[in-house]
Formats: sequence, structure tokens, C-alpha cells
Amino acid sequence: MDFAFDARTEELRGRLLAFMDEHVYPAEAVAEEQRAGLADPWTPPPVVAELQQEARRQGLWNLFLPDEEHGAGLTNLQYAPLAEITGRSPQLAPTALNCAAPDTGNMELLAQFGTEEQRKRWLEPLLAGRIRSAFAMTEPEVASSDATNIGTRIERDGDAYVITGRKWYISGAMNPACEIFVVMGKTDPDGDDPRSQQSMVLVPRDTPGLEVRRAMRVYGYEDHYHGGHAEVVLDRVRVPVTNLVGEEGGGFAIAQARLGPGRIHHCMRLIGMAERAIELMCRRALDRTAFGKPLAGQGVVQQWIADSRVAVEQLRLLVLKTAWLMDTVGNRGAHTEIQAIKIATPRTVAGIIDKAVQLHGAGGVSQDFPLAELWAAARTLQLADGPDEVHQRSLARRELRQYR
Repeated sequence: MDFAFDARTEELRGRLLAFMDEHVYPAEAVAEEQRAGLADPWTPPPVVAELQQEARRQGLWNLFLPDEEHGAGLTNLQYAPLAEITGRSPQLAPTALNCAAPDTGNMELLAQFGTEEQRKRWLEPLLAGRIRSAFAMTEPEVASSDATNIGTRIERDGDAYVITGRKWYISGAMNPACEIFVVMGKTDPDGDDPRSQQSMVLVPRDTPGLEVRRAMRVYGYEDHYHGGHAEVVLDRVRVPVTNLVGEEGGGFAIAQARLGPGRIHHCMRLIGMAERAIELMCRRALDRTAFGKPLAGQGVVQQWIADSRVAVEQLRLLVLKTAWLMDTVGNRGAHTEIQAIKIATPRTVAGIIDKAVQLHGAGGVSQDFPLAELWAAARTLQLADGPDEVHQRSLARRELRQYR
């Protein structure tokens, strides 16, 4: 990356690049070896705690939060190149810095909308890395691409809410350190405004009636490092009304506020994943010979590498523009660009990783290289935080509106 950022960002970039070289990359093989020996596959390997301790010692902790009271106080534009670096090792680096989803979004949500009591009980231990969290919105029985379809019911009963519903692909829920669920459901299912029917409620993991039923696989992967993606059943779960986040009927708006930063964080990390794929592609092309000359001498391989470099540079500029707009005109003002990067980045990065897989042959789909898992993550992000088609529909409507 040849961009000249402000002095603080450049200083943090230098420290983070060194942290990756000295600690994170060497820990990848160690983590796999340790995880294979654990009785509970969802318990993070010990090296993760060591990385977190070192990251805190080096001041590389909670970099994602723009609120100086709770985080590093970085703007989106300052955080963008740092998140990109962590994307080069997406299983370890974000967690090592306490910058992994869904905790990042949940911490932002609590910092912005939580009560003082909620922040003390849940935000503080999340910021310290003592616990993990989950965000429970997606459901198996409705088209969750339209959040107004949510079927989970949140019913008022005196000084409590009673919650009934079934969720799935609830990231982080399998991690034994996951102690709090942010649950989205309907408090006013018959309300006139479909975007004011939903609310968000905090549900502690040990609440009677909450069952983490099973881990859902993603292209065959269980994503142990991030706590998996679980199916969760809520059977008349009762929590006090003080566990409401924000106001009744405010769940949809809170979800949108939460997803804006989440989408750009994903895109930042995806660019780092693409950079790692290009690096692996170049090293493989120079190391391997086929049909009498190095793979690097094959025209199609040169084309893959060139096209990948062009694509990454285009994506990075768009993501940085979006980060700058979010800082200067807010998430609403950057709405079109947020949608654009959400459409373009996962699709393009999945294509780059796919070329790297092809160049590695059988190795590309094996566990000996990170490419297969990187591809699965990039492809999944064409669905997560809203499928591409929803963003395309919305973006096209905004574009057409100018000409009506």
C-alpha cells in the first residue's frame, strides 16, 4: 500500500505489520496444533490469549471503536488500513486485537444505545476481552434478507419480556465465553409501520429457555476460532424490561446503525484477504514449473496476477472513499458507497482467491494453505449483512430516483 496516511495511522500500521510478522503468522500453525488437542473444539487455543496479551501490551487493542472513551478514537479512514492488515489472517488477527465480529458491532451498539447499567454489565467486559457475544437476527423459516420478516416474538408481561423464536447462523454462539445475545424480534407484529415492529433485547446465555442447539457449517467449515455459527432456540425466554436496547420499535433502526460500520469492516478485511491470496499466488508461480517453464512464465498466470492487482487497487480506493464519507457526512450520507463496497468487494475478492486456488492445484483446496477457508469466508460475505441482490435493488432505486 503506497497511500500516505496521517502520522498516527502510519505509526499504528508499522506496529501492526510488525505484530503480524512476529506473532500472528507464526501462531497460525501453533493454533491449529493446539486446537486439535482440545477436548472442547469451541474453546479458543491458548495461543489466542497470548496474542491478545501481546496486542494489549503494544497498544493494538479495540482499534475499531471511534469513541475515545471506549476505544482508540480512530476515524473510519484511520482504521481502514489497519483492518486490512488483520484481514491477512482473519482467523487470528481480529480476535487478537479484540476487533472481531460480531463483538465489534455489539460493542458499538451498546456504546451508542445501551443504558449505563447495560454498558457496565456487558460493554466493559467485552471491551476487556473477558467475554464474547452474539447477534441473533437471522432466522431459518423466513427470508431474513428482509428484516421485516423476522418471526421471533418479544411480548411484554408485566416487568418482563417473554421471547419465543428460532435463530440460526448466530456467529460466536458456540464459544463458551459467549455470555450475552443481542436478540432481534417483534414487539409490535401488527403495527402499521413494518420498520417499527422490531425491538432488540439483551439475553444472557444462562437464561432458562435459551438453547444453543447446534453449530451450522459454512461450506463445510465450522469456524471454530470465531465461535461458530449456531442454531439457537428461544422457548419463552424471560428477561427484565430493563434489558431492552434503546426503545420499543427501534430495533430496525438500531440494526441499520450497527450494520453500516460492520459492512465496511468486512470489506476492509476482505482486501487484506485478497492481498494474502495474491502473495501466495506469486510465490507459487515462482516456485513451481510446468511444461518446461515456471508457472510465472505462463501467460494466463500473468493475467491472473495483473487482473488481481488492478481489482484490489480499485476496491481499496472505493473502500477508503466510503470510510472518508462516513467520517465526513455520516453513514446515511455514505449509504450508496456502503452498498457499493458491499456488492463489489466480496464478489471480487472471492474471484481473486479462486484464481489463487486454481494456481495451487490440489493444495489450493487442502488444509495446507489458507485459500479454501479464505474463499469460503469471502463467498459467505455475499450473503452476510444483507445479500448482494438486496443492496443492488436499493442502490439501483436511489440511482433511478435522480431521473424520475
